[in-house]
Amino acid sequence: MDSKTKLLEALTSIIKKNFSEENLKWLFDKATASQENNYQLNITFTSIPRRTGKKEVHLEEEDEEKLRLLLPGFEMEGWTIDRLCRVWLLASLDSANRKEYINRIENLFPQGEMNELVALYSALPFLDYPNAWKLRCAEGIRSNIGGVLEAIMYHNPYPANHLDEAAWNQMVLKAFFTEKDVNKIVGLDERANKNLANTLFDYAEERIAAVRSVNPQIWRLTGKFADEPHLYLFKRLLESENEKEKMACGLALKESNLKEVNNLLDQYPDVKKLIKEKSITWQTL
Repeated sequence: MDSKTKLLEALTSIIKKNFSEENLKWLFDKATASQENNYQLNITFTSIPRRTGKKEVHLEEEDEEKLRLLLPGFEMEGWTIDRLCRVWLLASLDSANRKEYINRIENLFPQGEMNELVALYSALPFLDYPNAWKLRCAEGIRSNIGGVLEAIMYHNPYPANHLDEAAWNQMVLKAFFTEKDVNKIVGLDERANKNLANTLFDYAEERIAAVRSVNPQIWRLTGKFADEPHLYLFKRLLESENEKEKMACGLALKESNLKEVNNLLDQYPDVKKLIKEKSITWQTL
């Protein structure tokens, strides 16, 4: 059994635990009718909430563990039953004909209202032909709808696995600009890169010059790329009276191999000690 089939089975199992027999039969019947009928697919996708309601999905521990194993990084945090059923519907579509399959799903985006778009972007890691959705994902990142952005950014492994560097960087920057919880971005640390760090250095300098606060998580993505021209920023953090800033700086600089960084940290033994003892992490900061 391939991974897609296992994922679909996992979603089906969760739906069965959250759905009545009557509604389950309706969903399965409509999914079957939607396989070769574009009109039926559009109608079913749109009408799902009227049948399912919008209660939050209840997940058992075994369901969460199975999803984590099958799709690392993915979580169904805060999902409603209509969102799950819409994602399941898309994941169950026959993808044998690549062009037709892509067109059928693409046609759902232009007229989608907010909750439909949330489901569509949530479905990206479950769709076949992953490279076909890169531009669509990048377009979603430009959205100003908070729910859409969170569907792409939060516990969704698609961006980390498939976006190119420019689109990935745009997503991370958008997360900071819109004050999203970057701890929920899959692959955040693994995809840190020099270009992103340089942009974040510029952003931090602008914020500081305007006497505005800087999200401590920004230093998480810059420490590995600390260089002499930007050491003054880290020195400023270490001298801050804000404990979060000091700890963020220590965590960030721990990733650097720059000799000057080690010399700088040696001047702040209290910070160095806490970092070494792992008393603080990016998740707890």
